[in-house]
Amino acid sequence: MAVLETLLPIEVPPSSAGAPLPHVFADEGKLLIGYLANRPEPSFDGTNPRSVSPTTGNLSVAILTAEPYLALQFGPPNDEAISGHRLYGLGLRPYSAFEVLNSSWIASLEEANRAHPSHVPELFSEYRHFILTFHDSTLEFIAESFSTSLREGAVLTVLMETVGSGA
Repeated sequence: MAVLETLLPIEVPPSSAGAPLPHVFADEGKLLIGYLANRPEPSFDGTNPRSVSPTTGNLSVAILTAEPYLALQFGPPNDEAISGHRLYGLGLRPYSAFEVLNSSWIASLEEANRAHPSHVPELFSEYRHFILTFHDSTLEFIAESFSTSLREGAVLTVLMETVGSGA
């Protein structure tokens, strides 16, 4: 009998609800995600919105690092179409982060890898499926674990500094 997937809320720096500007840097072993964290602006009264870009400085930037990671998916749905995501019925919501327990995605990757002549199912046992939902996109990735940090600056600058430092 198959075990059903469930969602477990996890703690990450909350993303800006307006324009989190998530950026992804990935190679075959390391995944870095940078996004604008939700930081209340005392001067914001709801009538004076400020436009930001990936190069706008003096912002709170969350950096998520997964090394190693196995796979990632980044794109739709956005916050308005999140109800179309296959995990919505399990509690997936916008502007949130979860671990997907009993992930069918990990199971499908393990099953596909059975074609490898030296396949060992246990190689997949330590991997975990995470999902972060932003304003305009959803990011899912499979990794053993990840860490987060908060920095000040522009999303692109902070992300590239992190890439360059090897952190």
